[in-house]
Amino acid sequence: MVSNPQGFYQRLQELPLPAQQAFMAALCERLLPNYVLYEQTTGQGDSHTLRTVLSLVWERLNVPNASIDFARQAEKLAECEPPEEDDSFGARRALDAVVSVSALLDTLQGDSPEAVLDVSRTSRAGVRAFIELTEGEVDAQKLALIIRDHPLMADENDFQDAVLEMVSEPLDKAALKEIRELGRNGGISNLGLSLEDTGA
Repeated sequence: MVSNPQGFYQRLQELPLPAQQAFMAALCERLLPNYVLYEQTTGQGDSHTLRTVLSLVWERLNVPNASIDFARQAEKLAECEPPEEDDSFGARRALDAVVSVSALLDTLQGDSPEAVLDVSRTSRAGVRAFIELTEGEVDAQKLALIIRDHPLMADENDFQDAVLEMVSEPLDKAALKEIRELGRNGGISNLGLSLEDTGA
């Protein structure tokens, strides 16, 4: 099922902030394997720090008054970005993961009303870019149809719909655990890549 993007984004924006943060955290979990694969193939990056920062976000969601210095975490996160001169596909998808976790941290440090939309769109855009990469040279109109009907895009839309449904319910610890598990997606990223693909 492909949701109506306008209706979907409107529902996202109407969620209370903790529900938006849980939605973003789930999507970040699903982006993480792309970052880890980039780190494994290039030797660049620091997935341990990225995971740690994301774990602290889940801790804050579970314990709202937990004392965590997210400004410090944001500084650490900035150091996880791939080198600027690396314009490879892998680097751009690794950057998606860092930027998405960073947007999530912004919501924990102050007002960032667009963050939840940014993370949703970043994840979808990564899938779109991957399909474009794998399809090769086709004209724009044909490509738009391929992207729309592609199993990976259908999977992405279904995943975001499922997370939205889950975060729309009351968020107790059991629900947050389920949402995190959904986000981890069995270790498979939004691009359908898993760490097993590299023998890791």
